[in-house]
Amino acid sequence: MNQIKLLFLVAILSLSNLGFSQNHVVDLKKSNLQWVGKKIGGEHTGTIQLQEGSFVLKNNKINSGVFLIDMSSIVDTDLQDADYRAKLEGHLKSDDFFGVEKFPTAKLVITESTEFKNNTATVKANLTIKGITNPIEFKVSKANLTFKSEIVIDRSKFDVKYGSKSFFEGLGDKLIYDDFTLLVNIVVVK
Repeated sequence: MNQIKLLFLVAILSLSNLGFSQNHVVDLKKSNLQWVGKKIGGEHTGTIQLQEGSFVLKNNKINSGVFLIDMSSIVDTDLQDADYRAKLEGHLKSDDFFGVEKFPTAKLVITESTEFKNNTATVKANLTIKGITNPIEFKVSKANLTFKSEIVIDRSKFDVKYGSKSFFEGLGDKLIYDDFTLLVNIVVVK
């Protein structure tokens, strides 16, 4: 009997040395992504939907994760006029911006993370938009089953050229800033 207790204790200690790993799956109905794009004299805001997402939390770090974003779900939320809103949404989905017909999804793959301290961690990931992959870094905060982040993305690194000073000169008041912000609110399934 003592041998069984000893083996059980050794097994528990071995597992605790491996670290506790939790796989978190995104609750697509409760999670949301909001975007903000700025231009000379104004900005546009909207939403975009996650297609799927999950990540592994181990030793108080996000060890890995994959998120797919449905680029066809781009919606503007600031324009009241339905015709202007539809025109902007169509333009964002066109080859001038995200080329949604050819590139229907964007992908974020988490490569590493610092430990959460005061419920905040720094995450490194590879982001793929329009078939182009670049490394990005951002902060993530957590509270129970909710993970939030504000990710600033330089669209010029993903060949999103329209109205960009990185590709065109003399745009004047037609300039659209290269950086856009993605406000991420992820709720995981219990």
